[in-house]
Amino acid sequence: MNAAKRHEIFARLRAANPAPRSELKFASPFELLVAVVLSAQATDKSVNLATPGLFRAANSPEAMLKLGRRGLERHIRRIGLYRTKAKNLLGACRLLIEKHSGEVPRTREALQALPGVGRKTANVILNTAFGEPTIAVDTHIFRVANRTGLAPGKDVVAVEKRLLKVVPEEFRLHAHHWLILHGRYVCKARKPDCPRCLINDLCEFPHKSKDEGGGMRAEGKKPGKKL
Repeated sequence: MNAAKRHEIFARLRAANPAPRSELKFASPFELLVAVVLSAQATDKSVNLATPGLFRAANSPEAMLKLGRRGLERHIRRIGLYRTKAKNLLGACRLLIEKHSGEVPRTREALQALPGVGRKTANVILNTAFGEPTIAVDTHIFRVANRTGLAPGKDVVAVEKRLLKVVPEEFRLHAHHWLILHGRYVCKARKPDCPRCLINDLCEFPHKSKDEGGGMRAEGKKPGKKL
């Protein structure tokens, strides 16, 4: 895929959604940190159902530590892996107080030193809370980048590095959200919705064909195969 195609892809995504936002609900960098940790292997919807009550009870590291493990687990028990996530969050709260005066740090290295925080989570926080032009590659972005030919890579780190190299600077701040939303609602894993894809003429996915209505649909080599 050439630079002109990439620029047009992001120009169209921007025109359709000029100011994309995370679908997680939060009111501070700490609340975002908690929500993103909880969202691992869980849906944003399930996290958003749990966090309003949690944040009313504890919206700071100090308050969350006061809840304790059982108190925290009561708020998040409907989220997958909630026991492990509660343990990680309490550990993260302790480190935030001990090393960062209760504030969420603004470097990837410091963020990844927190329990439960990997590279993707750190990039989400840097981008969404602090406005850094990072790109957090999740399964949606990995799929879209490879399927469309936008930034192919064998793993999430390779795709992240490729995206940071090829995404034009003017689009880099919001590229993360545009690609996630596109993968979540249009370029879906099992059945990409090519007929209503606003970049289908730019996409290099080889298994597209015209549907009965004259639009485009995707045909994988095997039914239901994930890309």
